[in-house]
Amino acid sequence: MRVFVIGGSGFIGSRLLEVLRERGHEVRNYDRIDSPVIDGITTIGEVTDTAAIAATAAGHDIIVNLAAAHRDDVRPVSLYDEINVDGARAVIAAAKLNGIERILFTSSVAVYGLDKNDAAEDSVPEPYNDYGRTKLEAEKVYRAWAAEDPARSLVIVRPSVVFGEGNRGNVYTLARQVSSGRFIMVGTGSNKKSMTYVGNIVEYLADLLDSPPGVHTSNYADKPDLSTRELIDVLRSTMDLRGNNLRLPLRLGLAAGHALDLVARASRRTFPISAIRIRKFVSDTTVNTDRLESTGYRPRYSLAEGIKRTIEAEFPPSERKRP
Repeated sequence: MRVFVIGGSGFIGSRLLEVLRERGHEVRNYDRIDSPVIDGITTIGEVTDTAAIAATAAGHDIIVNLAAAHRDDVRPVSLYDEINVDGARAVIAAAKLNGIERILFTSSVAVYGLDKNDAAEDSVPEPYNDYGRTKLEAEKVYRAWAAEDPARSLVIVRPSVVFGEGNRGNVYTLARQVSSGRFIMVGTGSNKKSMTYVGNIVEYLADLLDSPPGVHTSNYADKPDLSTRELIDVLRSTMDLRGNNLRLPLRLGLAAGHALDLVARASRRTFPISAIRIRKFVSDTTVNTDRLESTGYRPRYSLAEGIKRTIEAEFPPSERKRP
């Protein structure tokens, strides 16, 4: 299959390009920067540039859109709408110009909101931030495109937080704090998180390229869900580190987050701690994967294996502090 990937130079996209090549697909990448894993396949451009996307997508069978503004501190805030929603409009316009009838879009479990335990695909979305809101708006743009022609195939995948080798997101940041010996638990640590290992999600996305006509929406997470306390224990065990009992009450953690937010706005700097990140850290963010499991899909790696592979790649023993 001739696969046109938008946003293939990023963390997930780089792994996906490799898997697609391994499976024998013809791949073209469109991104702001060159692919770090495969030479000569990238066209540099913006996800909002309909003409450029249309010109590069010509002759392909499917568009896979991974591009997104996703960090908590994107400024100006209007970039969420520009990249996530206007980008979706540009993608469908390019698809129409080229007669492409297949689109795969990576959305997010952020559309459900915080503290939505075991949210399923038919749960009422209540996004809590601009990222989740604009991902939901983008889904609507794609659904409208699919509704215009029953022969079209639209796949929407909502992954939970994705981690793995080479990523510098939430799980990496947490593991870095644990490895340094400076980790302090905020709250009780009893809240649970759904997590996704990158080596599994890219295989799943590749499996969905030839989905039949219609709209197909699915959550993705590697089970079992771990509580924050359990995740910390797994990280420490994997790194062979002893634990500590340091804990900060939630109200103090939020106060510190709000104070750093004020400093960040005044200084135009970014900090690893913010009020929204504290709020996310202590919230339950689990999703239901019954629909995924009903397809017979089985991940290549267990969650424990994914964590082990990530730790071994990112935190060699020499960098782990043993208190």
